[in-house]
Amino acid sequence: MLVLVGAHAVAALAAPGLVRVLGRRAFAVLALVPAAAFVWILAQLPAVLAGAAPAQEIPWIPTLGIDIAMRLDALSATFSLLVTGIGALVLLYCTRYFSEGARGLGRFAGVLTAFAGAMLALVWSDDVFVLYVCWELTTVFSFLLVGHDSHKRASRAAAVQALVVTAAGGLTMLVGLVVLSAAAGTTSLSELVSYFTGPAATPAAVTAGVVCVLVGAITKSALVPFHFWLPSAMAAPTPVSAYLHAAAMVKAGVYLVLRLAPGLADVEPWRPLIATLAIVTMLLGGVQALRQHDLKLVLAYGTVSQLGFMLLLAGAGSRDGALAALGLVVGHALFKACLFLVVGVIDRRAGTRDLRELSGLGRRAPVLATAGILAAASMAGLPPLLGFVTKEASFEAFLHDAYGPAAVPLLALVVLGSVLTVGYSMRFVWGAFWRKPGVDAVTWQAPGPVFVASPAVLGVGGLVAGLGVAGLAPLLEGYADTLPATYPTLLELAVVPSVGVALGLSVLAVALGSVVGLPSVSARLTARHPLAGVRAEIAWRGVIHALENTSLRVTVMTQRGSLSWVLNTVFAVLVLGPGLVLLLSSDLGEVRVDRLADSPFQVLAAVIGAACAIVATRVRRRLGAVLVVGGLGYSIALIFALAGAPDVALTQALVETATLVVIVLVLRTLPRDIADRHTSRQRIRRLLVAVPVGLLMTGLGAVALAARQAPPVSAAYPAQAYDFGAGANVVNVTLVDIRAWDTMGELSVIVAAATGVASLVFLHRRSGAPPRSEPQPVVTPSTGAGGWLRAARRGDGDRVLLLEVITRLVFPTMMVVSLYFLFAGHNAPGGGFAGGLVAGLALVVRYVAGGRYELGEAVPVEAGVLLGLGLLLAGGTGLGALLLGGEVLQTAVLEGDVPVLGHVKFVTSLIFDVGVYLIVIGLVLDILRSLGAELDRRRSVAVGRMSAREEVPS
Repeated sequence: MLVLVGAHAVAALAAPGLVRVLGRRAFAVLALVPAAAFVWILAQLPAVLAGAAPAQEIPWIPTLGIDIAMRLDALSATFSLLVTGIGALVLLYCTRYFSEGARGLGRFAGVLTAFAGAMLALVWSDDVFVLYVCWELTTVFSFLLVGHDSHKRASRAAAVQALVVTAAGGLTMLVGLVVLSAAAGTTSLSELVSYFTGPAATPAAVTAGVVCVLVGAITKSALVPFHFWLPSAMAAPTPVSAYLHAAAMVKAGVYLVLRLAPGLADVEPWRPLIATLAIVTMLLGGVQALRQHDLKLVLAYGTVSQLGFMLLLAGAGSRDGALAALGLVVGHALFKACLFLVVGVIDRRAGTRDLRELSGLGRRAPVLATAGILAAASMAGLPPLLGFVTKEASFEAFLHDAYGPAAVPLLALVVLGSVLTVGYSMRFVWGAFWRKPGVDAVTWQAPGPVFVASPAVLGVGGLVAGLGVAGLAPLLEGYADTLPATYPTLLELAVVPSVGVALGLSVLAVALGSVVGLPSVSARLTARHPLAGVRAEIAWRGVIHALENTSLRVTVMTQRGSLSWVLNTVFAVLVLGPGLVLLLSSDLGEVRVDRLADSPFQVLAAVIGAACAIVATRVRRRLGAVLVVGGLGYSIALIFALAGAPDVALTQALVETATLVVIVLVLRTLPRDIADRHTSRQRIRRLLVAVPVGLLMTGLGAVALAARQAPPVSAAYPAQAYDFGAGANVVNVTLVDIRAWDTMGELSVIVAAATGVASLVFLHRRSGAPPRSEPQPVVTPSTGAGGWLRAARRGDGDRVLLLEVITRLVFPTMMVVSLYFLFAGHNAPGGGFAGGLVAGLALVVRYVAGGRYELGEAVPVEAGVLLGLGLLLAGGTGLGALLLGGEVLQTAVLEGDVPVLGHVKFVTSLIFDVGVYLIVIGLVLDILRSLGAELDRRRSVAVGRMSAREEVPS
């Protein structure tokens, strides 16, 4: 099963390349993947019907009990057959729907194939969180497919609307799934359903969880009040409408309700909520379908109506209701996908979808018209098509008390909905194929056999499925029998109905629907219908507009451009939130205040830090304030060192130094003095915020230490450091082995930060050494061929000989020290991060001594190269571990005798550390070149322009 899902992913990645090579014929190659899955599912049906559901499970997050679990039972087999079978036909249809060389065809092919794989994984998932991941994947892929024609405003708006609605519903559903899985004590979907099966008291949390899950289902399946996104999504290409909005994505909500119904249908308010929304959706969609002139919108609103019908039956939680619902799912997928594909052919060959402009296509395209009329007849519920069989079963389900006492009133409304269905089915056939008096025949280009093949197969499929429903029934009954029966005589699907109330209602619905479908009658009825004026999209736009206005007002109120205002707001919320909770809490654990320090030196370091903090509030020079704050950082490093953490102390000191350099570089562009002179009232107000925040953080630290109940995980690190990482430095081994994934994430953040810094300063791209077009430094005879430094004269000021001499002596030493930290860090204090910072500070010294020219001579490569190479080395270590038979990022030890060097022990995590080393150097270099060299260049250019203006004679 996972192989088939993976095959879809591989095909999706290969699709753009296939399209470049084969053009639109690549869709036929891609269609082989869902076709192969379709054949495999058919081969598994005997086992599924025998109760031996194929399953596959791979541990994903063992600590949370989450597995990549997939299971093929009767319900998932039914849906997956539709997903793969119709998916293959739609991909084949795309070979003729799109013109050769169409815009974005490769991306479209890849996304459509990926969607098929995500939808297949969704219906196979047997873990609630895997199901949610696949659920949201279908949402994202739907967004990309609906917005395929991104140059059109309507496509972009429809894509965003569909994304916002379905993603919001999906997040709400996630909350419900978490609540239900917590109550059941499992994330397995099948076990969760079994847990809730049977009479039991329902906690309020479970009720809330059920409502949240249903919100996800009704947003995905476009029920009122979220139905408006589906008609808007008709801006997508027709293959998308045929697949996502008829056979696959919108059915996900129906699938979820059917999947959970055996366990949760008796939980309030399952049935009332579904029944109310489904009935309103069915009637509203039917009325709106009769009002449309665009054939795609007729089908879109018809889909909304029938989704309401399906969910009404699925939510009944009874055996007969489930059987009718699942039969309707199959029938609807066949006839509605066919009809959308028919509209696509008409649109491409006639150049219009407006039924007022089409006339006489039935005779000019007989094969297409036959397929469309068969599908429309199935939609209307005419015998002997599958739509008729499922409609009869639906009426019988309500007669079998599918909703208890409410079954009869609901049945009356369902019959009314069926009347509307017959009406808009007639409207479609009349609009697409009938000859209209006074309407000129449109220009028609006969479609090829491949273009018509997919709708023809689906149209005939509805007829074959209706006649051979006895062969389909065991699969549908395999799921339906998992729900309780509400009637002594079990419902059976049959193409030849029994004479009774259900058949009479069908005849009544067809008769009334035939009248309603007449253009003159439908126009009058829909104009006067109470639901005719309902426009949920207007309410949606109003909500979005209100949210935008509210966000603007809140932004204006809170984001005033004042850093002090923002900090005061954040700190005030911190004090009023966690602070009040901490103050009012009655159980704070055993907070110890008898041991404030381990030695007098720690007290001295704390006093120095506090003094620096107090002085920082009084200093009026920016540079002085920065230096004093730096003193606070160094005092913290001293506390770390006294506590027996030399690695942390070293890193703190180096980071503090690097931070001071960055701030000083920025301060060069700011005034020397702090201009703001705060009044006494302002200082008191800030003091009232600062003191509680300080006390709160102190209290939180003490409470956090006292709250520990379980032994810390770090207690095992010293032993693991040598057993797994082959190193004696616990801190370094933790970073490059035990928690290497965390370090990889942090490295990515560093690279992103460096890119952000560069993008804020450089206009187009990073610059390396000064370009050749700029004046190069002048070599002075007094200092020999190259002077004490290679760039003997700075481009932005006079030389400082003493500084050049010191740099010439210190720079090599610092680089050697950085390499020592790099290579010795696995067993002694140091590591790639500390070594990289030392090397970066060495570059700072060289820049200060020689300016931007000297920095270019010191490192004649761009910072981006170092950042990319470092990230490649760090990530490559993870892949190398796999080649050596280990896990990703697992350390391997290579040990042996080497000539000259003797016995050598090499740990592969050193390569990871080299990557860290290069990334840190790249970050410092990026900062120096952006905040240092680039600003120097701009200043020199500005000075040159001013000098040139002064030299121009007046």
